[in-house]
Amino acid sequence: MPDIKQQEVKVEFTPETKRGVYANNMIVTHSREEFIMDFIMITPPWGTVTSRVIVSPGHMKRILNALHTNVEKYEQKFGAVQPAEEPKVTIQ
Repeated sequence: MPDIKQQEVKVEFTPETKRGVYANNMIVTHSREEFIMDFIMITPPWGTVTSRVIVSPGHMKRILNALHTNVEKYEQKFGAVQPAEEPKVTIQ
């Protein structure tokens, strides 16, 4: 097995990305090759996709693990998080 060396990668944010976007809902779809996560801001009677993120299945597993770990850390510090009620969404 080849020796894999870690490489430092510097990450920069564009001004638009640095501001971030708000989402209060998410829809996930997938194919064999990718997962598509559409982050949505719902303000009835409308909803707007604020961001779409497309990742490989392997990366999705890493995302799930990172989210799980961070929710556990959050709950240890601030207490249990109660799931929010899901809004009814129709995609056009």
